[in-house]
This record gives sequence, C-alpha cells and structure tokens, in this order.
Amino acid sequence: MCGIAGVFNVPQSQNFVAELLFSIQHRGQESCGIAVRNVQGNIFGYKGMGLVKNVITESVLSRFDGPVAIGHVRYPTAGKSDEMNSQPHVIELPEGPHLAICSNGDIINYYELRTWLETEYHFTFKSDNDGELIGRLIAFYLLHKKKPIEQAIAEAQKQLKGAFSAVLIYRDMMFGFRDPHGYRPYVIGSLNPPDEKGEYISDGIVLASESCAFGIVGAKLVREMQPGEIIRLEKGKPLTTVSVNAGKKQHCIFELIYFSRPDTVVFGEKVYDVRKKIGMQLAEYDKSMKLDENCVVMAVPDSSNFVALGYAKGSGVDFDMGLLRNHYVGRTFTKPDQKQRDEGVRHKFNPLPEFFEGKRVFLIDDSIVRGTTLRKIVRMLRNAGAKEVHIRIGSPRVIGSCYYGIDTPSKEELIAAQKSDAEICKYLNADTLKYTEVADFAKILHRSKDFCYACFNLKYQYKPEDFHSKTNRPE
Repeated sequence: MCGIAGVFNVPQSQNFVAELLFSIQHRGQESCGIAVRNVQGNIFGYKGMGLVKNVITESVLSRFDGPVAIGHVRYPTAGKSDEMNSQPHVIELPEGPHLAICSNGDIINYYELRTWLETEYHFTFKSDNDGELIGRLIAFYLLHKKKPIEQAIAEAQKQLKGAFSAVLIYRDMMFGFRDPHGYRPYVIGSLNPPDEKGEYISDGIVLASESCAFGIVGAKLVREMQPGEIIRLEKGKPLTTVSVNAGKKQHCIFELIYFSRPDTVVFGEKVYDVRKKIGMQLAEYDKSMKLDENCVVMAVPDSSNFVALGYAKGSGVDFDMGLLRNHYVGRTFTKPDQKQRDEGVRHKFNPLPEFFEGKRVFLIDDSIVRGTTLRKIVRMLRNAGAKEVHIRIGSPRVIGSCYYGIDTPSKEELIAAQKSDAEICKYLNADTLKYTEVADFAKILHRSKDFCYACFNLKYQYKPEDFHSKTNRPE
C-alpha cells in the first residue's frame, strides 16, 4: 500500500504535491519522494527514507521550481526497504525527454515482465519496485515498438497483472492510469471550477490516492478515476479520457475497513459512514447479551474509532476513550517487520489510570491479522483491572494473503487461518470474540459486489499460480 499525488500546470507545483503527500501520510511512512518538471522541460527527482515533513523539507522544495510535479509515500509490500525502492522513479530515455512515474499497488507478474525486459531487450533496473517496472515497460513500447505515449501506456496496462494506480510525467503532459479492476483508490480533483461547458481544463488538475488530500490545497473532488482508465492532462486543454480498459470491479474492501482515512470518499463510499455501519452490524450479533452499567465500548484507536461509535449506537452501551494512543508513533501495521510492529505497540498505547477497574469492556478493532498486537492490548487492559474483555472485529476473518498491495503475511502467519475462533479467543485471553461476515457487506455497502474479499474468502481474481511472481522477486 502506498499513496500517490500529482499536480498539473500550477506554479511551484512541488509545494502542492508536498502538502498532498502529507495528507496521505497514513498510506506509507517508510519513505517518500517527489519529481518535478521545470519550465525548460527537465525532470528532477528527490526521495529519502522517513516521513514527508522530515524528508521533503522547505530547503528541499526550494531547489525545485516547476509547474508539473508528482509524489509518493511508500509502505513496502515488495522489494527491499531502502531509498532505491522509494518513488517516484525518473526513467532516463536514450532519445528525447525522460519520464517520471510513481504507482500504488502490486504487480503479481513483476518477475516475469522484468526478466523478459532484461534478457530480451537488455533493460537495466535500479530497484525491485513495481513503479520502475511500469515505467520501463512503457519505455519499451515507446522505444522498441515506436508507439506514441498514449498507446505505450495502454499496451503496458494490458500486460500488467495486479493492482496499480499510477501517475506519469512525459514531455509537457501528465497521465494518470489505473488497473482494469480498480483495486486501489484513485481520485481526480481541481483547483479551478469547470468552464462554461462544464468541462475541467487540465491546468490546476490534482490527482491523489484519496480525496482527503484535496482540502489542504483547496481542491475540489471532480470524480473517481474509472477502473482501466487512462487520462491525459495537457496545458490549456480539457481533461481527456484517452481510453478505458475496464474489467470486473475488484475494489479493496480493506481500504474501507482500515487503510483509508475516515474523511475520505473511496469507491463511492464515505469511509466514516461505512465504519459506523460495520459497528452497528456487530452490535446486532449481541442483541441477546445482557448488558449493564459496567459495560463500556472502546476502540483500538484510531482506525477503529468509527466502528466503535457505530457499535455503541447499535448496542446502547456508552462509548469511551479508555485507551490512549501516542500519535507520534505511526501505524504499526505498515512497519516492514514484526519486531518493529511489536515495538510500536509498546510505545503506542496506554490505558487511562483506574478507568478499567471492574469494567466489562467491549473492545472494537478493525481486524485480526497475526493477533500479536491485540493480545498485548488485552493483557494491558486485564492488568489495568478490566473484569471482562469482549473482542469485536470490524472485518471478517483474514484467512488469505493479499497480493494486490497490502502486506498481509503468509497464510501460515494468519491466526484465523490456523486457529478456530475458540482457540483465538483463548490466545487473546478474551471472554468472547465475534467478527463481521462477508455477507454483512451486502447490507453495509451500496454495491458490495464491486469489492474484492479474497483475503476473507480466498476468491482471487487471478489464478494462484500467478502469485509466485511476488515471492520470487530478486533481492
């Protein structure tokens, strides 16, 4: 999972992109970067390890000055955790101008395509990153097949399997494009109102992974990019759809459950509203439970806050904030290894003094992956005096790995794939444990059939043998 941003034909576009990236920092905290095209037509990039405010500083931004810029925040799902795998990638072309690209998602036939480009056409790769592969595949169609840029992107789009939402700078144009299934979110905004015909001129168009990024720069949401769509931005010309190569919609349900910010509109759904509905659905499962004044509903902050609010509303039990989060610690799920995740949990949460004495706690979390984080939190609440701890989970049981951009571990590490509910409950030291079910989302979402639930029901869009590409990447 990553976040991307782009700004077209706006003075000092690099400053706008930096603000957009700051707004989608939750999508990746390992590294970040920007690429800027100046008025002379040259593209310059800068990237580094760390958070946006620490890497893309004012002194860095002062080195750039251009009307077109793109940017990226990285959460590593494939490839080493280092600066070479950070994005954007500036692809040097032997003839003509360079191009710059960044992408969000995972290409499951990465190794197959990379090997083909390296062995048959002697392409050289500088990273193990999907974004670079997409850029070099487009370069292949430009250089070896002599395709115009629009056709080069379309041909590359057809070859790629998996999830990708990408933004590309080429000459004086910017392109945005998306995989045919629309796995990852991608939205179009504008700093300017539409013209008298109701069309949006490319100048001032803003692209981002999530709509929550637009407010900080004063942009308005225009629409979501269609699955399989390629758009072209060109100075003084209307925002243009080049082509749409759409397949069966497979939007990632985990975006609504966990990843996207609550103030985002994703896949036509208001995230905060969906999470409240999830909580209310969980409360339906507890209608027969005897509740009293010692009961309290509490979230594992912050991604579960709105689920807990929905549960409280549906159950009639008071919502309270008994567990405090240190906001100077990032999202532990996006840490690159388990040791860092465990350290993050110890630093991240702390119970309110004397709050839990004698309480029956209904602890709401968005999901259980390995179970290690939740086990530590339950132990923390028990030590703080909680009489009972009832776990309620906003997602169905995670029983399969994700191959489309979320770093879900192997099936052997997924607790719900290895243990029964009763065994998990015992492992967590909880009194009860309940989940939402996949069928519940037909009541929660407007178009539930447009979503991918593969990590819950193992119904993958691609064949299992395709997934070898991710695990066999060169290191």
